[in-house]
Amino acid sequence: MKNYKTQMEAAKKGIITPAMKTVAQKENLDVNKLISLVACGQVAIPANINHQSLSAEGVGTGLKTKINVNLGVSGDCKDYQVELEKVKLSLKFGAEAIMDLSNYGKTNTFRKQLIELSPAMIGTVPMYDAIGYLEKDLLDITPEDFMRVVRAHAEEGVDFMTIHAGINRRAVETFKRDGRRTNIVSRGGSLLFAWMEMTGNENPFYEYYDDFLDILREFDVTISLGDALRPGCLDDSSDASQLSELIELGHLTKRAWAKDVQVMVEGPGHMSMDEIAANMILQKKLCHNAPFYVLGPLVTDVAPGYDHITAAIGGAIAAANGADFLCYVTPAEHLRLPDINDVKDGIIATKIAAHAADIAKGIPNARDWDNKMSDARRQIDWDTMFELAIDSEKAKTYFESTPPEEKHSCSMCGKMCALRTTNLIIEGKDVIFRTES
Repeated sequence: MKNYKTQMEAAKKGIITPAMKTVAQKENLDVNKLISLVACGQVAIPANINHQSLSAEGVGTGLKTKINVNLGVSGDCKDYQVELEKVKLSLKFGAEAIMDLSNYGKTNTFRKQLIELSPAMIGTVPMYDAIGYLEKDLLDITPEDFMRVVRAHAEEGVDFMTIHAGINRRAVETFKRDGRRTNIVSRGGSLLFAWMEMTGNENPFYEYYDDFLDILREFDVTISLGDALRPGCLDDSSDASQLSELIELGHLTKRAWAKDVQVMVEGPGHMSMDEIAANMILQKKLCHNAPFYVLGPLVTDVAPGYDHITAAIGGAIAAANGADFLCYVTPAEHLRLPDINDVKDGIIATKIAAHAADIAKGIPNARDWDNKMSDARRQIDWDTMFELAIDSEKAKTYFESTPPEEKHSCSMCGKMCALRTTNLIIEGKDVIFRTES
């Protein structure tokens, strides 16, 4: 019988868990080094005891940058079969996490199916599910009701939950006093703000924080401390609302660790490029080097339809400067629920950002993939290039759409391919462009 409840408790006791062995192998990291990082909270291994299909991943200091895919139904898009196709696509392209953000009807059937089939870690935002699950108006929901939803998600096998515990009455007063261009853009944060204002009560996730932690500890669920007051436009970034909540999240991080509950801290949504590095340093300082999970950040507000690009730019900068976990953003952001093509574009853009940041951070062996691609390009080995590409199918389709006359080139340069020219000279051959008629 195991004598620990959570990965953090095991690490503090020097116990190597099966999840730790899996993560250490994936990261090519000494398991004893990993134990020390989990014990002090710098690495989280979200691994609910009821998620039997999980292939554990680590998030945090010294590890590869992970990506998350958001999906789930809404009142306007209720087709769970479409969401399952998105799940399969996410797994195909190597997303390490999937968050079910369904907010319509009884969502637990889909969530149980998702947990059963997915080796990726699964996250939820219980606040989203509360109204549909409880079949109550927001004003009528009690703290005990919120607790019921959190327990239900934990029992089902959810590995991490976004809980907006930092938007307490102090943070709300700061927000109301200072004002904002876009106010609150967090869906869960806005619902809690509305509940607090309508009832006159403290945020139940803050007031009864220890009770929620007890539930999470029971099932080894990692708490992802949500940033209800994240900036929703460039003009709101790094303001008093964002930073006052971040200070609260730092206190809540230590309280969770005291109960051996693993923590991730969520970060900004919209932010100009020159502010990102400083925000990463500040977050790590205020939240005691807990793993940092960012949405984007989106580096401009004027690109609807292309926000997978604005987010990838910000995500690469954020991860290169300390963020550990990137939430994907799709071209549909701000416009609609993403379709399967949007999901693919969002995943690929975020994978590129994460990998680019791993190279910049000096993650061991991160550059090896690029070196293999460079060797294949030097050798003009198309099959290997396609195999190594993040999106092999797209690379091959592009190449074959306009086939070159000269097989050791592409249709852009043909026989004038720089690599072909150099290879021929190094091999002692002449470069000939015209053939005898």
